[in-house]
Amino acid sequence: MNGLLKFITCGSVDDGKSTLIGHMLYDAKLLFTDQERALELDSRVGSREGQIDYSLLLDGLMAEREQGITIDAAYRYFTTEKRSFIVADTPGHEEYTRNMAVGASYANLAVVLVDASQGILIQTRRHARICALMGIRHFVFAVNKMDLIRYDEGIYWKIEKEIKKLAVDLELAHVTVIPVSATEGDNVTLQSSNMPWYKGKTLLGHLETVEVEDASEEEGFVLPVQRVCRPDHTFRGFQGQIESGSVHRGDEITVLPSREKAHVQAVFVTDQEASQAWKGQAATLTLDREIDVSRGCMLVKDTELIVSSMFTAVILWMDDSELTQGKNFLVKIGTKLISAAVMDIKYRIDIHTGEHLAATRLYKNEIAVCDIAAAEEIVYDTFQKHKGAGSFILIDRVTNMTSACGVVEHSLRRSENIVWQKLDITREIRAGRMGQKPLTLWFTGLSGSGKSALANELEKRLSVAGRYTMLLDGDNIRMGLNKNLGFEPEDRIENIRRIAEVARLMNDAGLIVLTAFISPFAGDRQNARNIVGETNFVEIYVSTPLEECERRDAKGLYQKAREGRIPNFTGISSPYEAPKNADIVIDTSRQSLEESADLVLQALEKYM
Repeated sequence: MNGLLKFITCGSVDDGKSTLIGHMLYDAKLLFTDQERALELDSRVGSREGQIDYSLLLDGLMAEREQGITIDAAYRYFTTEKRSFIVADTPGHEEYTRNMAVGASYANLAVVLVDASQGILIQTRRHARICALMGIRHFVFAVNKMDLIRYDEGIYWKIEKEIKKLAVDLELAHVTVIPVSATEGDNVTLQSSNMPWYKGKTLLGHLETVEVEDASEEEGFVLPVQRVCRPDHTFRGFQGQIESGSVHRGDEITVLPSREKAHVQAVFVTDQEASQAWKGQAATLTLDREIDVSRGCMLVKDTELIVSSMFTAVILWMDDSELTQGKNFLVKIGTKLISAAVMDIKYRIDIHTGEHLAATRLYKNEIAVCDIAAAEEIVYDTFQKHKGAGSFILIDRVTNMTSACGVVEHSLRRSENIVWQKLDITREIRAGRMGQKPLTLWFTGLSGSGKSALANELEKRLSVAGRYTMLLDGDNIRMGLNKNLGFEPEDRIENIRRIAEVARLMNDAGLIVLTAFISPFAGDRQNARNIVGETNFVEIYVSTPLEECERRDAKGLYQKAREGRIPNFTGISSPYEAPKNADIVIDTSRQSLEESADLVLQALEKYM
């Protein structure tokens, strides 16, 4: 029997993906009697006038049956005499591209359906490109609904020519084209008498015999550490799934990113000690000496991975909101979860032509090449060399939703050539001479909320008390350091990033920094906290209501914004994401400026 085949069905909406797999299972007698009976009963009220609706085997959600489309990926496990299979039937609708990408990430072969009556569509191209992005090298293009074109050989050869051109454009390695009819069963499990001109294998016959193992094995041994197992003081094991290669007792391995070396003392597979473990197995390794190893580290042998903080990647943007340059996320690569930012969108890729198009932002389901910077050095590799170490996801810091998936193309050399210079005079020494703890007091709130006035009053109080301070005000900074920035989302992100970097440097000088910026987006404020450091950052939310802010507006900015004369004005034409867990909250409409400063000073005592 051939090895397990994990494959995905994809393509445009209503191309017949669910029907194809359902008919395959039905004809191959791979259903239990009760499943077969339920299918026949459900089909009586289906969309095929009482004939068996094979898609019902895969479309299990009520919404899927009502709309006649696949929404979520449906997984089926089945076995024939020649092979075992796991199939992910994925949605074709553009709205659910995220679910299709998830299915593709687990597959090593893609069955891409093409409607013979329509040919290759936008979503066909998008799905084929996403499959290639996910590292799938084996493709079957099933030209479906041949019955609707009366099994016309000429139309089929025309579509096959289009498919071969697409394969060249996407650099697809192994491509097979099969004409089928999912509803009638032609070339699904049995050779079709309606298409005597086709001499190839049936779809099931091809899936049972295709070899999908990549001859070019990934180099060396790689194990991302998922968990450190410490049941008692006598045992310390490092657990994870082996991504490539094998490991034996006694092997010398390297721990990344520290690059320390040790020998494998013992290998455990489940709870049994073994002499070796190999790719795909979950293993526990113990080492012959104590090394600092934690979740996110990599254990490697006979290969070199990249250790740096910046890389270029191809990403599929899956979020409903747009991606702007500078936006901050959590990046999960291997088992490492760390803060990162999309520094630059180099270009987006046209789904039709593959052309590289200039872009400063991305919208849902677009594919682009971006530069990404992590908060610190991480271990990764190019996707072509090591899939597990070269693929990642971007997670929205506020919603915790997966915003994008991607693969690493190469590292950015500047991240490898620049090394942080250690200085003899440290932050602690400077702060000690000043007799204070460096802090960044980050005031946020709507325009007119009173944050600048409050920050100014607080700095005066701190100065009188003998503290060394610096106040960074939003308008003042935009007259100098950030003069080149506007108020588009990407400019606002960069504005806050620069201020946070300046605040961190001033904290290094030992100063207490006060910043007064609207900083309307929660993600940007979180990024500022990450840059400055959790223990040095105090978020102060000046929660003055919008009505009061408008009443105080001497410059008439709110009035101009309501008249449409000021675009992207926070609170009117641009949103303000109020802090949910600010360290200090103050409403200047409820007390005088002096009373507000007293309350903030009192609340700051525990931080200073």
